Amino acid sequence: MATQKHYVGGWTAFAAVLMIFGGAMAFLEGISAIAKDQVFVTTRNYIFSFNLTGWGWIHLILGIIILLAGVALLSTGAMWARILGVILAGLGALANFLWIPYYPFWAIVLVAIDIFIVWALCTDTHRHAATR
Repeated sequence: MATQKHYVGGWTAFAAVLMIFGGAMAFLEGISAIAKDQVFVTTRNYIFSFNLTGWGWIHLILGIIILLAGVALLSTGAMWARILGVILAGLGALANFLWIPYYPFWAIVLVAIDIFIVWALCTDTHRHAATR
């Protein structure tokens, strides 16, 4: 009986590591926002304004999901994990774009990382398979 193993390498592996890193950072960012840390700036009259605790819960939950999807992508390399990674990185980029008034520099860095993850997962379609 032949089983197929997927080799995860190149841009896919790098995107998975960035997803794990970005998910962990979003998780910590969410905890910090829920605790109402003094690190964050509050901007008046921002059109996408939630309270800091609301943003904290969004980042906490999204961070956990992105981290787990990154682990699944790194361990399996399956197409469903790639598709889920693209969707979650897109949602992460959107959430961090809306988060810019609260923590501008770090939000822009995470938007750039999320955009790179989407690019890497969409362009690195070369797969290696070994049969046993």
